[in-house]
Amino acid sequence: MTELKAFILDLDGVITDTARYHFQAWKRLADEEGISFTREDNEQLRGVSRRRSLELLLGNHVSEYMEEEIQEMMDRKNGYYQALLETITEDEFLPGARDLIDGLRQRDLKIAIGSASRNTRIVLKKLGISDAFDGIADGYSVSRAKPAPDVFVHAAGQLGVPVVNCAVIEDAESGVQAALTAGMVAVGIGPENRVGKAHLRYDSTADVNLDEILSL
Repeated sequence: MTELKAFILDLDGVITDTARYHFQAWKRLADEEGISFTREDNEQLRGVSRRRSLELLLGNHVSEYMEEEIQEMMDRKNGYYQALLETITEDEFLPGARDLIDGLRQRDLKIAIGSASRNTRIVLKKLGISDAFDGIADGYSVSRAKPAPDVFVHAAGQLGVPVVNCAVIEDAESGVQAALTAGMVAVGIGPENRVGKAHLRYDSTADVNLDEILSL
């Protein structure tokens, strides 16, 4: 493959784990709407946009809601989620995440965040790493969410690096597909049945081997 010059990292599931906050926020909304919602259901929302997440939560009932109600529910869930984000501290890195960022820096590689979340900058600020990245592409950056490649292509543009010279580290199936569609090297974090289509797969962020990735 072409020489890698930049890495684009997903935020949730790669650097930190806010999945529990998403679950709590969606669960509260679902309970208020009288909809069953489990942790297994929450897994289906991994890596997708807020609107698509709500559509999945509502299932066959989505057509029963007016656009104003859809918007209100998205805003309500986000309010719950943002309140929970206030509790994040600078210690809430996934194992290996700090070492991954440091390792990329030591190799003089450019780094960007590529996340579907519109709360990306809030989380990065809470973690104290807003300045660690050369680019930040989030839910405000593009109109099409993953599995469309747009957020990663946007991040590559911020870095000034061709897509073929970028690697993406992702924990969601939709994110891996987005990276592949963009023509980037896809590195999956998680089980085979979720991210097995990636060029390389690791069980966790702590297992990521940069030398192995760079030798592809």
